[in-house]
Amino acid sequence: MRRSRITAYVASLLLAVGGALTGAAAAQASPTAAATGYVALGDSYSSGVGADSYISSSGDCLRSTKSYPYLWAAAHSPSSFAFTACSGARTGDVLAGQLGPLNSSTGLVSISIGGNDAGFADVMTTCVLNSDSGCLSRIATAKAYVDSTLPGQLDSVYSAISAKAPAAHVVVLGYPRFYKLGATCLGLSDTKRAAINGAADYLDSAIAKRAADHGFTFGDVRTTFTGHELCSGSAWLHSLNLLNITESYHPTAAGHSGGYLPVFTGVA
Repeated sequence: MRRSRITAYVASLLLAVGGALTGAAAAQASPTAAATGYVALGDSYSSGVGADSYISSSGDCLRSTKSYPYLWAAAHSPSSFAFTACSGARTGDVLAGQLGPLNSSTGLVSISIGGNDAGFADVMTTCVLNSDSGCLSRIATAKAYVDSTLPGQLDSVYSAISAKAPAAHVVVLGYPRFYKLGATCLGLSDTKRAAINGAADYLDSAIAKRAADHGFTFGDVRTTFTGHELCSGSAWLHSLNLLNITESYHPTAAGHSGGYLPVFTGVA
């Protein structure tokens, strides 16, 4: 009788310990297992400006069903998909109005941000309307901003994402170079084109460093856009369009499906 009681006690103890260990493992794994939702943040390069097929409810944010976030979600069917990227967004706009969907169940976040903070639109306007020296001067001002101010702004956004979605894998997408150099092409001078490409590289390098410092993955789209820049004959970017200024210098639908989507899919 005593032996059977001891045997029963040991068995129950083992079961209890096993149950506790199993429960602990399940509790430890559950946040990761549950973190399967996808949230797409950022500016016009994420919302899909230039890709057409805009979602009517997105209004001036111009979110497109041909944008890389929408295409990825359609192909991978995440448990949830929140699309808050918005045309014209700066880092402050992301902090103020895009982070709502992030939570402990968010497993994946994508974002492109920083171009508007650095004055992308004004750089292009200046370079189109002014001399080479005027263009280079405006680019120098933008680079100075990237050095002095943008890192802190990116840190604020990235820290907020981590705080709200601690289990998320965060992918920060960069920007493409705009021009193929050395090609015969109407429009800006080679000097301006080279300077604009250099500015894109400068911005991407700054963004990539801040992303790495936060443990995020940087998605470099310059490789996939090579051969598809403006002046290439097979451009995945809109050139200046006076009839639709908003879409100027933004990726086309092919730029999203062939340029951004493969990079994002490869690291998501």
